[in-house]
Amino acid sequence: MKLKSLKDTQLLSKKFSKILSNGDNLLLYGKIGVGKTTFVRSLIHNFEKSKGVTLSQVLSPTFNIVFKYSIKSIQIMHYDFYRINKSREIGELGVFSDENDNITIIEWPELLKNKPNNRIEIKFKYLEDFKKREVKIRGFGNWKNYDFKRI
Repeated sequence: MKLKSLKDTQLLSKKFSKILSNGDNLLLYGKIGVGKTTFVRSLIHNFEKSKGVTLSQVLSPTFNIVFKYSIKSIQIMHYDFYRINKSREIGELGVFSDENDNITIIEWPELLKNKPNNRIEIKFKYLEDFKKREVKIRGFGNWKNYDFKRI
């Protein structure tokens, strides 16, 4: 799937906001600036709009490592592992300790040794001109047979 503009990224996140719920795990891959945090910001804003909640200032959790968003019955844990150097540091965060109660979103999940069984992986990639992106989506566990092409 190709994302030709910011609007395309926002549309993709809106579609995801309609299928995700507490207990879901979203792993986002891609280089710096490719659109991972933009996707998450739009996703969270879509949840907030649908629940009639004031929009949050959604920042990249690069320095904090995690931000939590409570949107009525939906809890979102947004992690960014960019600054983490060793996989044992991830274990100390307790990322999946209450995964059934949250939507867990992880940017830079490459160091995860034990990925959750039920997850969606989205890989963002720059295209030649750096203005467009290609996105590959793959589901695992409960999401394995989901038809992401219809998104």
